[in-house]
Amino acid sequence: MTNADLHCHSFLSDGTLAPEALAARAKANGVELWALTDHDEIGGQARARAAASAAGLPYLTGTEISVSFAGVTVHIVGLGFDADDATLVQGLAATRGGREARAREMAAELAKVGIRGAYEGALKYVGNPEVISRTHFARHLVESGVCNDTNEVFRRFLVEGKPGFVPHRWASLRNAVEWISNAGGLAVVAHPARYKFTPTEEYALFSEFKAHGGRGVEVVTGSHSAAEAVRYAGTAREFDLLASRGSDFHSPDESRIDLGGLPPLPEGLASVWEALAGRIHAPA
Repeated sequence: MTNADLHCHSFLSDGTLAPEALAARAKANGVELWALTDHDEIGGQARARAAASAAGLPYLTGTEISVSFAGVTVHIVGLGFDADDATLVQGLAATRGGREARAREMAAELAKVGIRGAYEGALKYVGNPEVISRTHFARHLVESGVCNDTNEVFRRFLVEGKPGFVPHRWASLRNAVEWISNAGGLAVVAHPARYKFTPTEEYALFSEFKAHGGRGVEVVTGSHSAAEAVRYAGTAREFDLLASRGSDFHSPDESRIDLGGLPPLPEGLASVWEALAGRIHAPA
């Protein structure tokens, strides 16, 4: 079984490591096929591919697109696409465009409960305001002593019903899937257990995803339990979807699962990497 890790983040979105450091870490941890999947961003793809090649590590292009579905933010991973595709590049730029305004609103909401300077504090953790996210605010709240760790941040702040929460309308599910597919890639529903949909809502998500040309689902990922992996293996079979696998690694200090540390896919599933064999960048 290929030790594929097809979901992780660099400091170009909300991770803490450079693409080059992630490539080296993946190689050292036994990863056999890697993808960098920064949020709504493909600016690190050339660096990631070059670093993977230098490390002798096969590579797939990747991104993770934020989508609004049934009032919830859902993430769609794209793999194996042409990173120079104009429509994809433009779509991701438009999706990133709302992040800065949302971040300023989040800071204003936090100021109402006595937490001032949160926007500037969060900005220290990200070089580009276009990709600023709740994770950057969380790191600032920990560093400034408001919370002990990022888990506490998300219990007390930045989620619906708590101070600092500001909703944002992302891309549509159809747009995200079509951008990826039309660029020659394969669209995957990321970490589906995290969305807390009702069974009816989840069925609607996968039905619409499949209807728009979506082809995969993350079965084994850093936030899934063993039971959830079994559950979404069943979803893959029910909707005739390919199975994916990715740690969703962000940081050595924050992530529950390291690059390369996931269990294998359940038996009997067709994998995304088999379908994308012709799109894999082999090391030089």
